Amino acid sequence: MQGIDLHTHSNISDGHLSPQALVLAAKAVGVHTLALTDHDSMQGLELARQTAQDCDIKIISGVEISSQWSRPNTKKSYGVHIVALNMQQPEPLLLALEQQKQIRAERAVLICEKLAKILKHDFLPDALALVDGHLDRVTRSHIAQALQARNVVTRLQQAFDRFLKEGKPAYVAFDGLSLADTIHVIHQAQGFAVLAHPTRYDLSATNIRYLIELFAQLGGDAVELAPENDPPATRQMVNRMIEEHHLAVSIGSDFHGEHMPWLKLGKTPQPQAGQCGIWERFI
Repeated sequence: MQGIDLHTHSNISDGHLSPQALVLAAKAVGVHTLALTDHDSMQGLELARQTAQDCDIKIISGVEISSQWSRPNTKKSYGVHIVALNMQQPEPLLLALEQQKQIRAERAVLICEKLAKILKHDFLPDALALVDGHLDRVTRSHIAQALQARNVVTRLQQAFDRFLKEGKPAYVAFDGLSLADTIHVIHQAQGFAVLAHPTRYDLSATNIRYLIELFAQLGGDAVELAPENDPPATRQMVNRMIEEHHLAVSIGSDFHGEHMPWLKLGKTPQPQAGQCGIWERFI
């Protein structure tokens, strides 16, 4: 399915390009169907659509929602991202996203407070400068960029490995919507719920399988295919779970821009024979 990319980010969240520039970049690499899926925000969609009118690109409404799930035999909560696509009545989802944005703002303050205690510097102004002062748009990626700019780390991943990811000293969980509530509100908005990048949550194979099973039980619609640089056994496992639970598949690059250069706009894993693409339901 060359030409379809259903997971991308602009500078409305933690991407590098503006929504308008993202559309132009997509056109340049041959993408004809693009979903803008910023974190917990749909503010860039109208800007993308305005530019797409002159580029012969179809814009699919989208958003990547930060959510939570857990297993019955443990009290531990896990973060997960759910991509919502092609909402026809977005009002219920927009209301939920306003709550998510407030949680994101509070989380950014808490993370920077922890970092200030460790590193004796307030990184919140640096992170805010990257998002034009919008506190509710500050993500861990922006804070990582601030750490890199101050030469605390040399690479963004190093910021996560030392400070920002789960188990590290400045980690703060995103206490957002539950997985069940996320899927429910997406369906209320007449959209499709997609489990984003299931192999990128530092989960064991057992927990990945459980997550996909739970997602299907709760009414989820599709799972993003694992990237081609994942081990073959991992990709095969995800494909087996998709087949077992009769889920559709989605394809996306998770493009962010120059600070994540390994994620290439328009470069997506391709479905196997017999897999049903979620895009077939709305393109």
